[in-house]
Amino acid sequence: MTTVKKSVAVLGLGSMGAALADALLVAGHEVTVWNRTPGRAEGFVARGARRAESVAEAVTAGEIVIVCILDYGDIGPLLEQQGGGRAALQGRVVVNVTNGSPEEACEMAERVAALGASYLDGGIMAVPEIIASPEAFVLYSGSREAFEAHRGVLDAFARSVYLGEEPGLAPLHDLALLSGMYGMFGGFLHAAALVRSAGGSVAEFTTTLLQPWLAAMAGGLPAMAAQIDSGDYTVTGSPLAMQVAHDSIGEVSRAQGVSPELYAPLFALMERRVADGHGSEGLAGVVELVHPR
Repeated sequence: MTTVKKSVAVLGLGSMGAALADALLVAGHEVTVWNRTPGRAEGFVARGARRAESVAEAVTAGEIVIVCILDYGDIGPLLEQQGGGRAALQGRVVVNVTNGSPEEACEMAERVAALGASYLDGGIMAVPEIIASPEAFVLYSGSREAFEAHRGVLDAFARSVYLGEEPGLAPLHDLALLSGMYGMFGGFLHAAALVRSAGGSVAEFTTTLLQPWLAAMAGGLPAMAAQIDSGDYTVTGSPLAMQVAHDSIGEVSRAQGVSPELYAPLFALMERRVADGHGSEGLAGVVELVHPR
């Protein structure tokens, strides 16, 4: 498939911004880069990018403006003041991939609209090293028209996933995915501590036992998700009451000198759900304690 060459400005050349600019150059787009520290642009200029001396110069050079800076609070002033405001941004598309909250995304969408530009908020589900690889994907929310018109550019970064017109959807889903990731890492760290407390090899345990086990358990997530959507937490096996009958993980952890604090909060919620009269349900019902219907 032939790449439609477009003019793209990249504001911010930190590790992620640099990876995005690199992917755009590889894809054949006309790239203009700006960074607070001008020296970071030199390598990109040598490879065909244009270095902008100011934000306003970068903005006027690109029909698409990618914003990837460290502090979300700096984006508004960057576009409204240094970027030339409405005179420079009129008719352009701003794609903001700086980490923020749903509320911040909605506010930024309004500010960008006031400048006459379309807005997409992006959540990058990748580290810089895997940008433009099959493993990476980027979440987008905001202007559907802008997304569809410029998807060819966005796909240079990674697989593009459009979530809807509400600007806050991308950061919300970004944080939800990270929540799932950190939960997995928390379980891994507790498991690693238990194995190490007995003098075992954490590396061997992980590759031969834990990874296959987690992969098998992940297969049950769609069924749990369906229960959460329906509100029906009925199970035919392993109800909550059975799972909390004994705090075996906590007891053994303490006996081994391992703090149960990574695991204890979930167990406490499971006990509460049983105490509330839902002992015959499955684990998915615990979601009602953290977000009641």
